[in-house]
Amino acid sequence: MYRQRVQFTRTRDGVTIAYGVTGEHGHALLFLTGWVSHLETDVSQEAVGQFLEKLAGGGRRRIVRFDFRGTGLSDRDVADTSAEKRALDLEAVVDALGVERVAIFAWAMSGPPVLLYAAAHPEKVSHLILYGTLASSSVANPALARALIDLIRADWNLGSRTVVQYIHPGADPQTIELGSAFQRAAASGETAAQFLHEAYFEIDVRPCLARITVPTLVLHRRDDPAIPFSAGRELAALLPNGAFEPLPGNASPPFFGDPESVLNAVDRFLPGDEPPASEAAAAAGTGLLTILFTDIVGSTALTQRLGDAGAQDVLREHNAIVRDRLREHGGTELKTTGDGFMASFPSASRALDCAVAIQQAFTSYNDERRTDAIRVRIGLNAGEPVAEEEDLFGTAVQAAARIAGRARPGQILVADVVRQLAAGKPFRFVRLGHFQLKGFHERFRLFELAWQMPERARR
Repeated sequence: MYRQRVQFTRTRDGVTIAYGVTGEHGHALLFLTGWVSHLETDVSQEAVGQFLEKLAGGGRRRIVRFDFRGTGLSDRDVADTSAEKRALDLEAVVDALGVERVAIFAWAMSGPPVLLYAAAHPEKVSHLILYGTLASSSVANPALARALIDLIRADWNLGSRTVVQYIHPGADPQTIELGSAFQRAAASGETAAQFLHEAYFEIDVRPCLARITVPTLVLHRRDDPAIPFSAGRELAALLPNGAFEPLPGNASPPFFGDPESVLNAVDRFLPGDEPPASEAAAAAGTGLLTILFTDIVGSTALTQRLGDAGAQDVLREHNAIVRDRLREHGGTELKTTGDGFMASFPSASRALDCAVAIQQAFTSYNDERRTDAIRVRIGLNAGEPVAEEEDLFGTAVQAAARIAGRARPGQILVADVVRQLAAGKPFRFVRLGHFQLKGFHERFRLFELAWQMPERARR
């Protein structure tokens, strides 16, 4: 199973963007979506996960992916999803990584925003790989494009299946079903149609190409059904340092058809040396972190009362609420625990703000849905955990989980170290005393974070 750390950042125009990082060391390689995306559901297709694992080159590269605005775990309700705005999404993710430069792999509709970004920030890009993409809408078949856009707007279920069959000729029924389900989870039909409309009728980034001087590899399959082979040749010809490599095949996505030819071309093009020590240390995610655990109280009873399907609906609501608050407060989702989350924060105050926001959100949710109320307990601790295989381990993590287990429904319990780290901030703590946590010899001094919403704020 493909594993990643999901994190969040914010663009200059205030849009929250979700991004996932796989690997602790090696050069950062941004792998961008070809159309709509969802960091969690796209890797449900085995071919996608396998491609990304091979792209990592046995740990030589850190793979970074993100959901553009309007898709996946990023903000969905945005009015402008143009290439210019999506270039801001890329800018925010690169800045959040904190590295000097990144290599970028873009395909299909992610090509234009990447080209705009590379032209505006040449100092941040080390290499470009442009697969099956275009610089101008002039290569599109307007009649076919308009028919596909109209179908997607009229019936997203049928439209998504049609897209899979179109971009992957000969796909088996399971692949079609998985691809269709992924697209519908990734974005609304209207957003998907907006992306297509821009790509096939409005895009022209050719004026900026002369300013892109980084080494660039342009890959294009000869019988790509989505974007004509001529688009790749035109793009390579307009880039000062563009090298063109034609590939056999008629599948538009790089992980279908003959993925090895794409992966081999990438390996030949990208350098294989290790990153500077400072970048490797930053990637390891070590240092002082605040760990937050959440847990649904009475989840078994909830399942018995609502049934499996009803309880699953409630769990999806719970996951969306928690993830939205993690995203808003800069938390890193490390894993789900079935009926809860484990997350980390670079500061105690962010973690505390997030914990309060989570409880307030569930209070509002429960006021409107008393029959399927969600009661959550939260525990926080801080320390220097050990980072390994996209997860955190050690005493600080174990204690945070134990603290969460002691909390009552609706309560936020914190270790004394978290309270001290938040000294001077506008939080109110109630001292509870010293407690023995399972598996620990020493007693922990615990505090309750007072967060309760006044009645007038709940009306």
